[in-house]
Amino acid sequence: MAKIVVISGAGISAESGLKTFRDDDGLWRNHSFYDLASPQAWEKQPELVLEFYNERRQLALAAQPNPAHLALAELESHHDVVIVTQNVDDLHERAGSSQVIHLHGELAKVRSTSDSTLIYSANGNPTQIGDLCELGSQLRPHIVWFGERVMDFDIAIQEVSRADKVMVVGTSLAVYPAASLLDFAKQADEKILVTKDIDGEPPESFQWLKGKAAHWVPKIASRWLL
Repeated sequence: MAKIVVISGAGISAESGLKTFRDDDGLWRNHSFYDLASPQAWEKQPELVLEFYNERRQLALAAQPNPAHLALAELESHHDVVIVTQNVDDLHERAGSSQVIHLHGELAKVRSTSDSTLIYSANGNPTQIGDLCELGSQLRPHIVWFGERVMDFDIAIQEVSRADKVMVVGTSLAVYPAASLLDFAKQADEKILVTKDIDGEPPESFQWLKGKAAHWVPKIASRWLL
């Protein structure tokens, strides 16, 4: 049994129909995505921020795992597979992956504004002003906004550093610190990058398979299952 770590980005979710922050010039109802995904936006216009994430949650719930998600889940039948994802949807989990680290949070959850350890399932419902945690504080999206620290990064480093195989899929390697995880894949005997485009040169020692995740990932997974 091999230890496989998969680092996934927006490209794999885009193939299930979910738009990325860069789609349509990064605008939502004439508001910049970047302006909506920040503590400052939450302070100034929390109703608008909630509306934005409520809509994103519904779109994520309507999306379905694609062949890349399903192939990664199937790898668990023979290997120890950990998914480290930049994505905030739950498509990996719904495909069947059981070990998923969400660096940027989860749309399906909300958390307390006074105690970040109080995390709740949104149960697919919209979050409104006046929805409170058990301490009486407003609930906010369980999402890492610009300017906030990513979640479980130290755990992700440990997983990548112990991996026998590393697959990076659906990311242009432009988002940090997630992109720096590749630097810790020193002992992996096989390193593969699956994406249409990257920011700069391909990382050293990674084989770049240029194209869509739904095409390449099932092929790689089938070979690793042998």
